[in-house]
Amino acid sequence: MRLQARGARRFDPVAVSLPERTRPPSENIRGCKSAMSIGHLIETYGYLAVFLFVAVESLGIPVPGETALIVAGAYAGHTHHLSPWAIFAVAAAGAIIGDNVGFWLGDRFGYRLARRYGQHLWLNERKLKIARYIFDSHGPKVVFLGRFVSILRTYSALLAGSSRMRWKRFLPANAAGGIVWAGSYTLVAYLAGNALTRLSGTIDVVIGSIALLGAIAAALVFGHQTERFAARAEAAYPGPLE
Repeated sequence: MRLQARGARRFDPVAVSLPERTRPPSENIRGCKSAMSIGHLIETYGYLAVFLFVAVESLGIPVPGETALIVAGAYAGHTHHLSPWAIFAVAAAGAIIGDNVGFWLGDRFGYRLARRYGQHLWLNERKLKIARYIFDSHGPKVVFLGRFVSILRTYSALLAGSSRMRWKRFLPANAAGGIVWAGSYTLVAYLAGNALTRLSGTIDVVIGSIALLGAIAAALVFGHQTERFAARAEAAYPGPLE
């Protein structure tokens, strides 16, 4: 059942994408099509679309779950055809359930696949030990903060499971991250309403720039600390990993 009421001014999901001047024409076409498709799915399937986008992204498949949440929140604030509380609930549920499925897949299959085929992806024993050490030492922080970083949001649960992080440490951080992420993004998108559709290009540029700078800084820090992490990982797990 479509959620768009007759006579209501149509919500423009394309406004959630970057402005044209910031991207080449081919990217504008793809971005508009993507935003229009997400907006259409939100209008048509409502909460189910939000849940599926967020859950599928969280279990390790790179679909635009965060974009769907923002579009849904802006749509609710613009038309009031969806409840922000329900959007928050289904997004949080999708994040937690999807992450736990991804964690189970990583725990059940990820580590064995990494050991067997990792050499083809430059994943040697040393790197696997470093990953395990990081998740053993800083796992809850990585899982919680990863919910707000696009690449980690998609793969952190898989990596945590593959690195043999204990589920009882994973679940609280995962649930807290999913709830805070879903609540904050829904609230901002809903309250912004029409303003978000006009300013979303600028917002996306700012958020994207901050995320990019943060990722570059983290990569540089990790690069400088690789040897230290490797030494600590070897001390923590001497000999071959099991």
